[in-house]
Amino acid sequence: MRVLICGGTGFLGRHIVNALVQQGHDPVVRSRHSDPALDFADLTQADDWLAHLQSVEAVVNAVGALRDTPRQSLQTLHTDAPIALFDACAQAGVQRVVQVSALGVADSATRYASTKRAADEHLLALNQAGRLNGVVVRPSIIFGAGGASTELFMSLAKLPALLLPQAMQSSHVQPVAVRDLAQVLAQLATSEAPSGVINIGGPEALTLGSLIASLRGQMGRSSALALTMPRWAAELSARVGDRISALPWCTETLTLLQSHNVTDPQTLAKLLGREGVPPGRLYATLPESQSRTRKS
Repeated sequence: MRVLICGGTGFLGRHIVNALVQQGHDPVVRSRHSDPALDFADLTQADDWLAHLQSVEAVVNAVGALRDTPRQSLQTLHTDAPIALFDACAQAGVQRVVQVSALGVADSATRYASTKRAADEHLLALNQAGRLNGVVVRPSIIFGAGGASTELFMSLAKLPALLLPQAMQSSHVQPVAVRDLAQVLAQLATSEAPSGVINIGGPEALTLGSLIASLRGQMGRSSALALTMPRWAAELSARVGDRISALPWCTETLTLLQSHNVTDPQTLAKLLGREGVPPGRLYATLPESQSRTRKS
């Protein structure tokens, strides 16, 4: 099956491409870094997409960013271009569309969530109209090499003292290994699975503090000193991050991580046909872990 992967060279996208190949399908990779290149900023009308949909049987939209930068607008990246893509799929007769969103966007007021939610709702409306057979997949935190949140958690796990805002110490997440999620997305794109919204989380929910402590332990390090960051300090550090677009820490990140991000773990297990990677084995999925194992 020929499947267009938007964002196919990105953190999640490249794993979806690998999963499709392993399942015997033909992925068509498009992103700003592919050849030919595809820039969402130039694709905000349905007609802009039609040439990219020739001979395509399904589409996965794995494009996403945490916040606005001088080079990209979340309004364009998360809303305008995906809506144009979905409309183009309806026009071209490409029925199967998988939209990668995020768990928690339905109730969040952040710009990240509102821009994602707008595209999700448009796809679901096209489903209701009988024009598409689309799936909105909303995962919890995705863990894997190259992921912005993973890099943040790994950096914190290597510190001898862990300073976290109180809200982040009590909020729960359900990390899902990027390869597990990619396998699910590839299966959803190439099957007759039901349309609608699918929430996905890993096998176990735990607090962010517990996740970071677990990663530290998996690296063979002793327990770190755990401290609570005052609210004013957390907000100040996030505002500083707002000014440095290359950093994963910003006001959007702080707001998103202060909310619970959990769902039924059996959804992932049923779609995979097995249990997903638990939090206690996430570090082993990283290249640095495999490198350390070879050296030892």
